[in-house]
Amino acid sequence: MATKASEARSTEARARAEASFRKEERAKDGAKAMMEYQAHSRVVREKTAKLRALRLAKEAAEKAVEPAKKTAAGKV
Repeated sequence: MATKASEARSTEARARAEASFRKEERAKDGAKAMMEYQAHSRVVREKTAKLRALRLAKEAAEKAVEPAKKTAAGKV
């Protein structure tokens, strides 16, 4: 035989528990999203560094070939 007061307390307790659960879930989702964001950022930085190294190597190779072309053209 539940009274209205005990029923209301039970409902309130349940609502608080559900709110607490939703808050914890949001915190977990936020932490997961942050980890994914950081992992993606790391991948982008690594890819950028690799592409930069390739570009610099290509530019250095082109500069090394350029003087050789000038000397070859001067000898002709």
